[in-house]
Amino acid sequence: MLYTDNLDSIIFHRHEIFQSDELIVLSGYIGPKPIERLKNLPFNTKVIYGMYGSEGIKRSLHDSLLGLQNNINNINIFYSKLPIHAKCYVWKKDGKIVHALVGSANFSTNGLSTPNREVLAETTIDTFSPLNAYLDLILQNSLSCIELDVIKIDDRVLNANEICFLSLLGRGEDVQNNAGLNWGQNINNHTTKNDSYIKIRVQDIKDFPQLFHPKQSSPIKMDEKRGRRHRHNDSIEIIWDDGVCMDGLLFGNVVINGIKYPKQVTSFPHASELGNYIRDRLRIPHGCPIRRHHLNAYGRNNIGVTLLNEGVYKFDFSV
Repeated sequence: MLYTDNLDSIIFHRHEIFQSDELIVLSGYIGPKPIERLKNLPFNTKVIYGMYGSEGIKRSLHDSLLGLQNNINNINIFYSKLPIHAKCYVWKKDGKIVHALVGSANFSTNGLSTPNREVLAETTIDTFSPLNAYLDLILQNSLSCIELDVIKIDDRVLNANEICFLSLLGRGEDVQNNAGLNWGQNINNHTTKNDSYIKIRVQDIKDFPQLFHPKQSSPIKMDEKRGRRHRHNDSIEIIWDDGVCMDGLLFGNVVINGIKYPKQVTSFPHASELGNYIRDRLRIPHGCPIRRHHLNAYGRNNIGVTLLNEGVYKFDFSV
């Protein structure tokens, strides 16, 4: 059986079909939000970050994963010292594999929530033995995130061409009245007062093509619980400078040289999560319009965006 849609639902409900007492996830890249959801499973889980061996890990992502490790009882997070790009999801019972999925989907919001872009396929029983040996080899060459060799943490000062500063101001050098951070203030929109988004300008996309990829060529359906159907927007994970994590969405359309790119980013599935978060940082009441003087008093009118790994971003609003 081959799966191309609802991959997150498949991963988190597969144990209801195949009786198991352990889940092992091997993924080239990982994100904190799916790992956090593992706390709801009724058994122990192992998550292995495969590309640590060749790419190391950014401190923001490591700190987020370490926080999950220290606060969730049924997870163990490992970093593979071997560079592994494979994606394997393996369910075990009494130490033996009872079911496994392999394919291209990373264990991240981006990898599991974008229909038709990634695939997972069921393996046959004859593959269980070599797959088990493969996982044992990787685990033998992995270290727990709590014993990380600090040399592998990427703490270098980022170059200017690696940080995109997304402005929170409109063209008139003020916060827009009913768009951007004040998107929800427009009474004609189907929004709540705290809904917000951050604008991605054409120049941002041209200057930082590694951050903002082209959109999918044709609309696809999405899980109705996660948003309207027939979207072709990318789900991402956002780690803020203060450690707060949220799911995000790159949405809207801007055409550059005949190619569609996203022109906004917000929290997902509720745009109000971003609006509430920014208002909390600015120390103004929820529902209150955000003005230029609020940003001036805070000390910053932009957000620095960097890519931590595939589909996982750091947003810096520190002062």
